[in-house]
Amino acid sequence: MAPDFDLNLVRTFVLLYETRSVTAAADLLGVTQPTVSYGLGKLRRRLDDELFVRGPGGLTATSEAERLYPPLRRALADVTETLGTTTEFDPDRPTQFTLGLSDLGEVTVLPLVLAELAAQAPRARLRVRAFDLETATDQLTRGEMDAIVASPVLDSPRLRRTVLFTEGYAGMVAADHPRLRASAPSQTDLERERHVVVDGATGHTGPREALVEHRLEERIAVRVTRFATLPYVVQDSELVAIVPERVARALARTHSVRIFALPWAIEPVEVAAYTRHAPDRGGPQQWFLEVIRTAMTRMPAW
Repeated sequence: MAPDFDLNLVRTFVLLYETRSVTAAADLLGVTQPTVSYGLGKLRRRLDDELFVRGPGGLTATSEAERLYPPLRRALADVTETLGTTTEFDPDRPTQFTLGLSDLGEVTVLPLVLAELAAQAPRARLRVRAFDLETATDQLTRGEMDAIVASPVLDSPRLRRTVLFTEGYAGMVAADHPRLRASAPSQTDLERERHVVVDGATGHTGPREALVEHRLEERIAVRVTRFATLPYVVQDSELVAIVPERVARALARTHSVRIFALPWAIEPVEVAAYTRHAPDRGGPQQWFLEVIRTAMTRMPAW
């Protein structure tokens, strides 16, 4: 590639590849759509390749674009880090952030983020959205969300993963459960009970896998789709649930449920914040990520 290759054209190429949209790339660059189209035209002439063609789901990269993307992405990230081109963010200005959370995140993460955001940028507004694992990477890349906090691993070179905390598990039953009254019931105790589990792409597969491993799969009586459903089901029944520990303790403060230690270990999961990689992540997104990280340092360790 020619030594005088325009850095702005490289940035345009990278964002077009990642967003597959002239509109989204223009939004992230802070320019008009015609400006992006003009830049794409220059890239096509200079590289003698179409690079992107229109398809039913947006722009589709050619084989040459596929070849060019990894080295250009790395080079652009290196230049951005070296020159420190990320724009500053003024927290005193009114702005809006969009945060992707699961139902569990709305219970544990959201209150802490709101408190930190109010302290650092009282004029900022926050929009919380659910996210789908299949589209989460595209939502972040296109700028539809500023950050996503989740336990499922979003394995994409287009994203930065920042581990926030690890989460263990605890058992949960109704506060007046007629049999499970010990703080640490045995395996035999749990074999006599009926269980409720959460199915779906929650990132928390440990509870289901533990029941299978300890030969309790046949004791699963109810399957639901969201962890937020569990306290309502458990408090009015004799069902047993296995829940992420921080969530379980939070629910015990607001519902008629009781928490107990499990008779076997379940491997903890990492909860992480996902953002666009620099240079796509501008000053506001970088600042918001720091707000999330600071907020999580105040999460009780239990």
